[in-house]
Amino acid sequence: MRLFDAHCHFDFPEFDGRREQVLACAKAAGVHGLVMPGVRRRDWGRLESLSEPGAGLWYCLGIHPWFVAEHGPEDLEVLEAALESAVPGCLGVGECGLDSLRGSIDDQKPWFATQVQIAARFGLPLVIHSVKAHDQVAALLRSERWQGRALIHGFSGSYQQACHFIELGCYIGVGGVITHDRAKKTRDVIARLPTDVLVLETDAPDMSPAGVPKGQNSPVYVPDILARLAGLRGECEDDLAEALMANVGRLYGLAADVLAPN
Repeated sequence: MRLFDAHCHFDFPEFDGRREQVLACAKAAGVHGLVMPGVRRRDWGRLESLSEPGAGLWYCLGIHPWFVAEHGPEDLEVLEAALESAVPGCLGVGECGLDSLRGSIDDQKPWFATQVQIAARFGLPLVIHSVKAHDQVAALLRSERWQGRALIHGFSGSYQQACHFIELGCYIGVGGVITHDRAKKTRDVIARLPTDVLVLETDAPDMSPAGVPKGQNSPVYVPDILARLAGLRGECEDDLAEALMANVGRLYGLAADVLAPN
């Protein structure tokens, strides 16, 4: 079984001093790679240094809506230049998006819109953070005439909102939230969506699955998310894993054996 973590903050300090151990445990569990999304300019160099495509370690560059206040317009120019000169391990633009629970969406929108435009110019997928803002995110993608690929990370909206994203070429990120019994709405939505739009993610060290202490999530738990997803959908784990690996390959534009090498 070959699994992949489509969204993991493996560069965060919580993994300092134990990355090799976590990677070894994850690989032993069938997780052969991950993508590290960028959240702010000051971290972009660290992402590039940790990237190792031959070991399944990939990254994206972006400005997260939580951190737009730390940046100036020149940082978007730096982002574009960094993408133009990026090493082969850079696969997309993000984490970017909108979050109505932290900061002002009006302040966040120009940053998101510009990153959508940059991704379109480079033909790269987007990694999108959308919290209580699904309708606004979809509206902005439509207004920008987005025609590329995108990951709606940590999706927890309605079935109708998920369908709107799918119509826009988006994949739906499935993470630890579905392992929590309290997340009935999200579990029901994910169970109804087509298999070919789903990808597995952890958002580690955050978004811990049930039974995992807060802040201690890791790629090691991808198989647990797969098992719960297979149970929700009444599907065979092996067949589902193969389909999800193909999905994440389409999302990031690489063959599965390149994205997640043995």
